[in-house]
Amino acid sequence: MNTIELRDLCKSFGKNQVLKNIDLQLKSGEVTALMGPNGSGKTTLLKSILGLVIPDSGKILVNNADVKNDFHYRNLIGYMPQIANYPENMKVRELFAIVKDLRGHKEITDDELIDNFKLNEITGKNFGQLSGGYKQRVTGALAFLYHPEIMILDEPTASLDPLSSEIMRNKILKEKQKDKIIIISSHIASEVETLADRLIYILDGKIIINKTLKELKNGSQELKLGKTLTEILAPVLHNKKS
Repeated sequence: MNTIELRDLCKSFGKNQVLKNIDLQLKSGEVTALMGPNGSGKTTLLKSILGLVIPDSGKILVNNADVKNDFHYRNLIGYMPQIANYPENMKVRELFAIVKDLRGHKEITDDELIDNFKLNEITGKNFGQLSGGYKQRVTGALAFLYHPEIMILDEPTASLDPLSSEIMRNKILKEKQKDKIIIISSHIASEVETLADRLIYILDGKIIINKTLKELKNGSQELKLGKTLTEILAPVLHNKKS
């Protein structure tokens, strides 16, 4: 069973403290949704786990091992950024070929999203020629390509049409059944309600909510997550203004 543990994680950019003493444990077989307003620290938190941002203090442990000065754990991770920044003059087939070459062609690839998103029809196009939706599809297919045991998906349905969004959601739920750690960030309460087992809500760099959806809704199947969040966060936001 894979685990991720964050211990007293802090990160500042200049005078702006973006992460404040974050403690968090994530486990296999669970989809964890990360929510919060823009600038709350969500992306910094995800990039810290990925090793793309180095925390000022605290520890990140993957499978009980400190990841500081160690990059091998990244082989476990499939990452889907919200905005893909691949070379615009690179053809889609070249992009997939490079990723496969980096992995040494040693593993059987997961081509389900390539097929379902019909990406074989656009492999001859330059990445820069693609619409935002197609860029998102390519990025998603790359994230799942090597059966990663840990998935980090930043706004996975952003820019996707309704059909492609449903394909992505079904893929996430399917992968959860394989006992993986899956972390998604999303602004869409209904999407979180469909996909997630646990909700982490970040505000001003602090975790305000860390509960399962069942705990949030008190076991009610009728209560909507958006309404629940509004009731919980209203006094917090009011005190912040005061």
